Amino acid sequence: MRLQGSANTPVQSSTPPNLIGARSLDFWHATFDTVAQPSKNEQQQRRHRPDCGRSLHKFHSAQPNSARILCGLSCFIGAFRTPIWPHHTYWSNAMMLMHRRALLGLTILILAACNRGPSVPGGPGAGGGAPVVVTTTVLAPSDWQDSVQALGTAKANESVTITAKVSETVQKVAFDSGDFVEAGQVLVDLTGKVQLAGLEEARASYKEAEQQLTRAEDLAGKKLIPSSQLDTQRANRDAARARMDQVRAQLSDRVITAPFNGVLGLRQISPGMLVTPGTMIATLDDVSLIKLDFSVPETLITALAPGLTVEAHSAAFPNEPFTGILKTIDSRVDPNSRTVQARAEIPNPDRRLRPGMLMTVRVQQAPRVTLAVPELALLQIGRNAFVYRVGADGTVAQVPVQIGARERGRVELSSGVATGDRIVVEGIVKLRPGAKVTEAGTAPQKQS
Repeated sequence: MRLQGSANTPVQSSTPPNLIGARSLDFWHATFDTVAQPSKNEQQQRRHRPDCGRSLHKFHSAQPNSARILCGLSCFIGAFRTPIWPHHTYWSNAMMLMHRRALLGLTILILAACNRGPSVPGGPGAGGGAPVVVTTTVLAPSDWQDSVQALGTAKANESVTITAKVSETVQKVAFDSGDFVEAGQVLVDLTGKVQLAGLEEARASYKEAEQQLTRAEDLAGKKLIPSSQLDTQRANRDAARARMDQVRAQLSDRVITAPFNGVLGLRQISPGMLVTPGTMIATLDDVSLIKLDFSVPETLITALAPGLTVEAHSAAFPNEPFTGILKTIDSRVDPNSRTVQARAEIPNPDRRLRPGMLMTVRVQQAPRVTLAVPELALLQIGRNAFVYRVGADGTVAQVPVQIGARERGRVELSSGVATGDRIVVEGIVKLRPGAKVTEAGTAPQKQS
């Protein structure tokens, strides 16, 4: 709508074409033109126009939601498209017109959105209507197994980094990355020509010392040499033997072997490479058994004990649990995190688990007997929890309960219900206290 002309010029109105039909045009003219100060001709015209309130009621009840929404949008948008001139005589009236247009537009939008038709007495959940079809369960004591959950890191049963002990060049590499090796298997040969020559020299010295000792023992038996000379020859023989053992040890340092059965990691050396003490050759891990270390708060120390069953899951195998036994608990609590370290052992015969994996751990405690319902049966309102209990007359009552522990799909009920109570599991969103219910699959009884 626009305000044009001087104070004596009648207000001309216009509406968006073909939006709400012909019957709504009179309504908009009657509604919006009441804002400006009318002329005498307008007063005579308005006597033949319908009342604004009755028109709004008739329009809202007759038009479908789509027409109401379009009408409200056009009114709301048109309010801000009305030109307003500061020098115009109808400045204040124009402001009122714009505000009312926006208000009426929003009102129609709200009414269209909230109009869901008249409520039907005796509908779902009402006490006097047809029974609501639900699924129920009868409470009975069942086994419940509490658990302690944590995150752990997998470690190999035995793990070592194989390094060189001496500075020498690599003569031969007898393994490849990822090989499974047994204890004592040769992995690397280092050059040892000098040590081989020294070993031959030590053997010759030992042989000569052994012969000298034999002659001395014969002469000493005939009392031809003093016993001190015999002792000297025996010491020379022992020194030659020690020298030979020393050279053998130097040679063994140049032959690197596997200390235990396990899987080798990536090879880090090649033939001809010069290695020094500490040079990494490869890693060796015994993964036939995985040690799983995890931390638990100190408040749960009493819930842990060696021998409890442990169930672990890995992201690499999401649908497969790995079962083991809690082996030991650390003797100290970390003063910074107030947690204690625990270690579980999980058999790994197929070697799928690897050291360093992040795993979720669930320590199963001894089972106990309690009352539990499916999670679907629980109605949570703020911090309060409720269930619907079915009475003998087929009506439901909303019962407050105290919940305990939770597990997959089940909730423990600590108080509020008793053994033998019939609890609604599915269909609680359709219920109200006092509503009649019938079990799914059972035809409702006809009321006389």
